[in-house]
Formats: sequence, structure tokens, C-alpha cells
Amino acid sequence: NMYGGEKGILPVRKWNIDIVSLDFLIPDEDTPIIWRGPLKTRAITQFLSEVYWGKKDILLVDLPPGTGDEALSIAQNIPNISGSIIVTIPSQVSEHVVKKAITFNRKLNIPILGIIENMSYFICPKCGEKYYLFGKNGGKELSKKMNVRLLGSIPIDPKISLSGDEGIPFLIKDKDSQISREFLRIAEKVLEILTLSNTDGN
Repeated sequence: NMYGGEKGILPVRKWNIDIVSLDFLIPDEDTPIIWRGPLKTRAITQFLSEVYWGKKDILLVDLPPGTGDEALSIAQNIPNISGSIIVTIPSQVSEHVVKKAITFNRKLNIPILGIIENMSYFICPKCGEKYYLFGKNGGKELSKKMNVRLLGSIPIDPKISLSGDEGIPFLIKDKDSQISREFLRIAEKVLEILTLSNTDGN
């Protein structure tokens, strides 16, 4: 749970990362958060202004799909956003939503750091063959269409959801796996882009 301190609301700290979520404010994990737009906007504003983050290198905001109130609130309340990362899956339905998200960011002059293709393929544990369950090269083709770099592709692996259920980050539990290396490669690429942007004075 989150607690109040002298300097504001104190985030939950786990694995050396400070985390804030609306779920932390709900006493019962089965209770849904049924809020209209204005309440969501107010909560996001409070998280940004009343949580004591301290000195941070990166503030990462995980938003639901689409271009709703949450995304607009972030865009309006955080000046000089370094950039956004668009996460998609290789399907036509997802492509439609992602195109809107890219246009949304461009209209608000938010730099797009790149696209990550999630659930890109499944690797058979017995033979090692790749199976493209939702289609092949969806993220790659979308990045070309929208002129946005492809940061990387994350395959489907039951171990990822299992580590999440156990509360252990996958990169810690299985740090030497191919998927962990892909996560790290994407993170390094994002940091490189941000470093170059800061060097250019943006």
C-alpha cells in the first residue's frame, strides 16, 4: 500500500523501482474502478503532483490502449515529454488502434521513440521452431508505413506470465534467456535514443 509522508504520497518500492497505481488505493483487489473521465484525470494529476518521486532518471507511465482521457491527461500535465513507446501485437485490429495512437502523439508534438511488437511469435520448446500466431512482421510493416522505428519484438512465453504471477521480474528470474536479452536490447536502444535527444538539447 501507499502511505503519506511529509513530502507527499510515498510510492511503493520494489526491485529498486518506485511504483504508483490506482490498484494500491483499493482495499479489495476484486473491486473494480468504475470512474468517468474527470475522476481519472484528477487521479492522474494527483499522482504526478502529490507523489514524492524524489530525483529520478526516468518516469515511465503505463497507459491503456487507445487515445482516451488518460493519455490526454499525461500529455497536458507533463511538460517536455521525452517520448512515447507504442506497444502493439501483429494483428490488423491492433494496427488500427496503434495508427491512431501514433497520430495522437504527433498532433501533440510528443516524440515517438519507437514501436515494440509484443506476442510476436511462439517458440516451440521441443523443436525451437517459431510460430507466428497473430501474423508475421506486423510490427515491422507498421513501422515502415508510419515511419516509426521498430525497437524490437517480444515473443510469447508462458514463463513471462508465470514470473508475473509470482511477483518476480522475468529479467531477474530468467536473466540469461533469449527473451531477457531482447528486453535488455530494447531498453538499451531506448536509453541511447534519449541520450542522443538530450545531447541535441531536446
